[in-house]
Amino acid sequence: MLRNPVLPGFRPDPSLCRVGDDYYLATSTFEWFPGVALHHSRDLVNWRPVGHALTCRSQLDLRGVADSAGSWAPSLSHADGKFWLIYTNIVTTGMGRPFKDPHVYLVTAGHIEGPWSEPVHLDSIGFDPSLFHDDDGKKWLCNMQWDFRPGRSRFAGIVVQELDPQTLQLTGPVHEVLRKTEILCEGPNVYKWNGYYYVMLAEGGTGWNHGIAMARARAIMGPYELDPEEAVLTTRHAPDHPLQKAGHGELVQTPGGEWWLAHLCSRPVRTGAGVNPGSPDKSASAAAHAGDRCILGRETALQRVVWSADGWLRLAHGGVLPAVELPAPAGLAPHPWPAAPARDTFAGLTTLGARWQTLRVPADPSWLSFTARPGWLRLAGRESPHSLHDQSLVARRLESVRVTATTRMEFAPTRFTQFAGLVCWYDTRTNYALRVTHDEKLGRVVRVQLSDDFVYAEPEDAKLAIADWPAAVWLRAEIDRAELRFFASPDGKAWTQVGGVFDAGKLSDDYGTALHFTGTMIGLSCHDVAGQRAHADFEWFELG
Repeated sequence: MLRNPVLPGFRPDPSLCRVGDDYYLATSTFEWFPGVALHHSRDLVNWRPVGHALTCRSQLDLRGVADSAGSWAPSLSHADGKFWLIYTNIVTTGMGRPFKDPHVYLVTAGHIEGPWSEPVHLDSIGFDPSLFHDDDGKKWLCNMQWDFRPGRSRFAGIVVQELDPQTLQLTGPVHEVLRKTEILCEGPNVYKWNGYYYVMLAEGGTGWNHGIAMARARAIMGPYELDPEEAVLTTRHAPDHPLQKAGHGELVQTPGGEWWLAHLCSRPVRTGAGVNPGSPDKSASAAAHAGDRCILGRETALQRVVWSADGWLRLAHGGVLPAVELPAPAGLAPHPWPAAPARDTFAGLTTLGARWQTLRVPADPSWLSFTARPGWLRLAGRESPHSLHDQSLVARRLESVRVTATTRMEFAPTRFTQFAGLVCWYDTRTNYALRVTHDEKLGRVVRVQLSDDFVYAEPEDAKLAIADWPAAVWLRAEIDRAELRFFASPDGKAWTQVGGVFDAGKLSDDYGTALHFTGTMIGLSCHDVAGQRAHADFEWFELG
């Protein structure tokens, strides 16, 4: 059986391709570095991370980009003996800002693990582009175009332009081929099947109103006719379905002829917290989801699809709602991968593993070291948790709403400006941390620090004096759906709760006054906002 989501946790905007018997899938990473997460499967059921495509700043410069900006919706394909990756680096975003500056780039690689080429800038027309390799040898960049002008629809239609495969430059005119006015359209992907060109569209925004629609034409320039059905896939009319926000998909065909659709979805925690009054989403769909919080962000799911007698794509099980469980792909032998260990030890490492990412900047020896103290990960403290530039923060995706994260850390702060520890992170606006810091009266303390939609707080009832504890302390965070608790220990045996119960539901796309769409990360950080570079050492990190 295949159980959705096949890739749990913050893994949105899946782009899927097949090379022989292997399947490769790319997902968005936004402000996290390295950019564009890559995954590998041989049966479409079991997946393993194989690293990232954009591993140096020349390929993806995220320093200073806003929360939920950066690397959006990649397009991964394989043709002419190599992988092609189209991606966008969003520089400007935010409510009330009419401009996006969505710079579109192309990189290629002979192998999925890389090395990937230096980027070629293609255009900045819009975001969520894809590359279509036609059977006549031509290549086409398909994109949505963004219109910043007052009084205009921002989502200003779907455009295509030819790409010269030799120069890797766009050539010829930009052709607008499709525009819908009643619902916003993005994420276009082109397929050719049975004499038609099909454009698959992500519609309705990336929230509760999300869905997938289709249009088709006899020529890539159109004219396109719309699918007579509202959607191929959506949960916009089914607020109680376990896989919400279903949309933004790509297709792949197995050697046996089955078609499969990879799409994003979210699994809300029903908190009963009521409507978030500051939320930018005022739609009827949002009102139907009052109190729902998608703590894991947008995840990747798979559905089997078929072509109907009249030539339109449909879910194989009928209707438009995604299946949570369905039969595994026919003809593909089960191929599970070895389970990743719950505990990451840092002894003997030279780089972080594929499950880890850093915030906006590459990991480099100026702030992250495995050799300064052999067997430990050393982080040198840099800017504050609100910084969009140089934070010393490493993290992994939250993949379940019931987890325990633990680390053993040694840190000797001498000022209140120095703090390090365990973080539960959504973005710079909203995050929690259990940190060791210095108090002028108590000396070394463990305390909870948090940002609640940019309101910074240090609750007085969430502080524990540890001046008499050993140099190395244990820190722990426990998430049970919408409940978050922190604990500290001098020996890993006797644990003391620090503070009360915090609202983990705030670590979600659905909380706060900003439009954002990433997912919860849990990890380690060190800050020295006075610029004195105090460092923290971490022996291991465990998430399970």
